[in-house]
Parts: sequence; C-alpha cells; structure tokens
Amino acid sequence: MSTAGPAPIISVAGVTRRFGPVVALDDVSLDIAPGELVGILGPNGAGKSTLLSLVSGQRKPDSGTVRLCGLDPRDAAARTTLGLTPQETGLPATLKVREVVDYIGGHYPDAVPTAELLEQFGLSELAGRQTGGMSGGQKRRLAVALALVGRPSVILLDEPTTGLDVGARQVLWQAIRDYHSSGGTVLLTSHYLEEVQALAERVVVVDEGVVRADDTMDAILERVGVRRVVLHSAALGGVDDVVARFPQVTRVQVTGDRFELFSPDADGFVRELVSSGIDFHGLEVRGATLEEAFEQMVAHEPSTSDRGDQR
Repeated sequence: MSTAGPAPIISVAGVTRRFGPVVALDDVSLDIAPGELVGILGPNGAGKSTLLSLVSGQRKPDSGTVRLCGLDPRDAAARTTLGLTPQETGLPATLKVREVVDYIGGHYPDAVPTAELLEQFGLSELAGRQTGGMSGGQKRRLAVALALVGRPSVILLDEPTTGLDVGARQVLWQAIRDYHSSGGTVLLTSHYLEEVQALAERVVVVDEGVVRADDTMDAILERVGVRRVVLHSAALGGVDDVVARFPQVTRVQVTGDRFELFSPDADGFVRELVSSGIDFHGLEVRGATLEEAFEQMVAHEPSTSDRGDQR
C-alpha cells in the first residue's frame, strides 16, 4: 500500500529469503510509515517471523533490501531505534526482574526508569523475584516491557500475548496503545485475530511467502461482503426454515433461541423479518470479523510440503 508522506521508517523492497529449497519470502515489498500500527497476519509457516527477523537484522535477505530508519538493520546504529519481543525470549534465570530491566535499560541513553516500567506492566510486586521463578505469562509481560525500556522508535512484537490471561492481555494492549499514541511505530504479529482487530490500523496478510493483502483495517473487513445478524427468537424455526423463508440469508448458526445469520443484504433481511410478524428480540447487526476476512483471503488447499513454524 503506497501512502504519501514522510519517508518510511521500515522499508522492505523486493526481498526474497530461502531456507534451503524452501522460499520463505518471495519478492516481498512493504513500507511502514512512522507512527503506524500494522498487524501482520498469516497461517503458520507463511513467512511472518522471517519478515520480522529481517527487519530486526537477525537475518539478511538473499536478494532485495531492508531498511530500518534508513539504515541497514544489521548496523548497530539502526538497532538502537528498535524494541523487539520475539516469540521466545531467553531470560537469565538467576537475575531478578529489576536487575534485568536495569541491565537492558543501561544500554540506552534515555531509558524508562525501572520502577515506572514495572508499574506500567503490573510487575512491581515481582521486582525482587528471579526470572526463573516467574510464570510463563509473567515472563511474557516482562519481555514486552523490555522492548519498550529504551524508548524505541519502532517495536516488533511477535505473538506478544501468547499464554496470557484476559487481564494480562488487556494490560499489554494498553501499553501498546500508549506507545503508539506517543508516536511510536508498531509491527505486530499474532494468532489472536481479535487482538490485531483491536489494535491495528493497517493489516498485511502474508501467505506462502507473498503479500496477499495490504490495506486499512476497514478495507480488509469490507472484503468479506457479508454482515452478521444476531437475534433471539422462539418462533423462527430451524436452519432449513430460515434459509427457505429468507433468501438473503446464506448461513445460519443456532444455539437455543439465539440465531446468528449471515447475509450480503442484512438490511433487506431485517426489513423482511419485521414484515413477517415473527416475534424476536435482542437484534444486533454486526460487520465481518477479521477472522472471517482472513479465512477468505488465505483459503486454499493444504500444501503437500509443510513449511513448519520456523519462518
């Protein structure tokens, strides 16, 4: 997606990356403007993690160029602008939480004070605990906190809330929103599509190493072409009755007296439903979800060669 404005803070141009015979990324181009919050979606093995590893300078492309703040991301000067939370973070088990934050923060000229950072992520009570004694969810919160300690221009978050409960996830979501509202740039991957829908302004869908879609969240959702109507009724009948009576409805899900109906003409269905005189209550008309849009964009037969999760 090309946008007018300042020079991109992340630029990926014609990038191909192979692992042996497997093409993880195939001539991918992508520009991220300063201050954008972009969600990267794709099935396992699509190339998402490979893309982040190139932007962070952990790997180099076989062809094409990657730039971070105008520099090669493998240059130390570029990485001082970057915060990173990989899928798996190795923390020194014997160091205390505050010691880890102090150590990482010491590498930056204007680090967030340790006490302030721990408070923001709900980790203050764990400041004196060794990281080896933390739960998986607590380690994940600390990993995201460490990505922000140096006040970076860009953060790369690879599955940042994996293993977190609802409360901890909300804490991290708010921290990401606060960072973004201050002008920070975020590149986020997540298998929780509701997370991307809640946070991202722009969505890039990567599948089989190529970019399938790159657009605003609203434009991506509009691709689905159906809306969801939710209502409660004891008189609507079964699935076959609904489909036979209301031609606007293409799919129905029923749980007790709760109906979830999908239609490309939701307004027409609601008008006909009201005219029918059938008793109902609790009517809601909703747009498509990101999950539905995603499923539509990457729908294809499974490949005979499984690329695994390492890309």
